[in-house]
Amino acid sequence: MLRAGSYVAEEQDLQVRVFYHDKCFDGASSAALFSRFYGERIRNDVNFIFTGLLHRAGALFNENDFTGDENAIVDFKYSSSPKITWWFDHHESAFLSPADAAHFEQDQSNRKFYDPDFKSCTSFIAMIAEQRFGFNPGPVAELVKWTDIIDGALYADARTAVEMREPAMKLTMVIEATQNPEFLPRLIPLLATRPLAEILNEPFVAPLLPPLLERHQNSIGILKQRTELKDGTLFFDISDLELEGYNKFVPYYLQPESIYSVGLSKSTFRVKVSVGSNPWAPSEPVVNLARICERYGGGGHARVGAISFDLSQQEAARKASQEIVQELRAAVREGK
Repeated sequence: MLRAGSYVAEEQDLQVRVFYHDKCFDGASSAALFSRFYGERIRNDVNFIFTGLLHRAGALFNENDFTGDENAIVDFKYSSSPKITWWFDHHESAFLSPADAAHFEQDQSNRKFYDPDFKSCTSFIAMIAEQRFGFNPGPVAELVKWTDIIDGALYADARTAVEMREPAMKLTMVIEATQNPEFLPRLIPLLATRPLAEILNEPFVAPLLPPLLERHQNSIGILKQRTELKDGTLFFDISDLELEGYNKFVPYYLQPESIYSVGLSKSTFRVKVSVGSNPWAPSEPVVNLARICERYGGGGHARVGAISFDLSQQEAARKASQEIVQELRAAVREGK
């Protein structure tokens, strides 16, 4: 579903709408890298319009939103609309239906790409753009490196993931928390051209950090109180608080013996069940979390997934979270 607000660069001849996973560092970075690649290797007389897409209950796309001369979707599920001319994704649950998967397999455009083995969509776009279109990813190497670390949870330990010292992690905090529909479309062009530390000093970015860092510290205390660990699986319910943008590694920082986590949270547009696995778990997570989430209409990767429910479906979300908790705890008890 279209998120209100877009940023339009100076008017040029061709209009390219770039739809990206909203409130997500990899989503914003994917949009940034795609636009730089397109401008350098496809054509440069382009007017980019950046528009966020959100996972929510119900339809994810509106055909009337695809108004560009070209329409690209990055780091988000597949659309079989003939108006979509570019698509990149790396999520295991990339297709809403078998028909969409078949449509992708039959595509001959050389403009739609999928590989769930990549840690981030940004690094996937960089590889495809370099190998197939001659793009030089060197100038965006910092961005590619950090999207892999953040989206792939490649931190050395939970403490590193929670302390939020690196510029990329601070930007991730801002991106996930923003309620301003104009913020990300304004940020995306900078991600494609500027060092991340410099972006943090931008006047529209810098003032947002102190309250978010304070909120982050408060969330650690709240999650410490709300988290219950049993049979290697922790559960917490913060749906009565405005904490959806919490750092997803805090539960593992607080409960290092955990293997899986299930969290229930609420925002202005959805109730969310987050399902994850501890990257530093004492034993290897083996349950495919994307497959579990798909049964409830969600998706993700083998090691992390989520399900979005309408605000009126909070009890259904709570029921799903409890069912998943029980399933994961049983798997741990059975050594699966």
